[in-house]
Amino acid sequence: MAAPAPQTGAAPDVAANLATVRARIDEAARGAGREEAAVVLVAVTKVHGPERIKPALVAGHQVFGENRVQEAHGKWPALKERYADVELHLIGPLQTNKVKEAVALFDVIETVDREKLARVLAREAERTGRRLRVYVQVNTGEEAQKAGVAPDETDALVELCRDELGLEVAGLMCIPPVEDEAGLHFALLGEIAARNGLAGLSMGMSGDYEIAVATGATSVRVGSAIFGARPAPQAA
Repeated sequence: MAAPAPQTGAAPDVAANLATVRARIDEAARGAGREEAAVVLVAVTKVHGPERIKPALVAGHQVFGENRVQEAHGKWPALKERYADVELHLIGPLQTNKVKEAVALFDVIETVDREKLARVLAREAERTGRRLRVYVQVNTGEEAQKAGVAPDETDALVELCRDELGLEVAGLMCIPPVEDEAGLHFALLGEIAARNGLAGLSMGMSGDYEIAVATGATSVRVGSAIFGARPAPQAA
């Protein structure tokens, strides 16, 4: 079943969209012989402000994703004060000069893709005593323009993060090439995770999350199907 088309014009009914996406996740899980509770929905709120996010919070949703540290810092501290059970995931690239701020704000970092970043994250987590879960991002399509460690280098990065640096590696994350069959990339991610003894698979977005669930995703990252189309950039 296809994901709902992003809404334009009138503000979307976020609570209704959230319920629809959750129902489709549950249906896909049942169809794959999996428990519905095995799949976490990360509601992606990038470029959406607090007023668009609040209906999801009021509906009881607790797990959200943001792409940029600076943008998240501008809206989530106040929201987390009011909704203390929120779990916030960073799902976009992280520069080492933003690690201190990221560790203070996010509960999960899904985009660890290189040794230098892993080492800086580990140092900051130790310095602050902050319990931090991470995912290693894998560039399954080996696209030059995309972040992520190459598939054949993933084992070494996982070992570094987990065994040498003591990071809590929850699993692997990927974003397949848009022109490829997503299921093949999801299957590859699952193979890499299995050989590293990792249970977490963060894969699938608004256009392919049901395929991801059928392929073993433990979390899916869905934005436009819940919150509607991203606002158009302002003219200069």
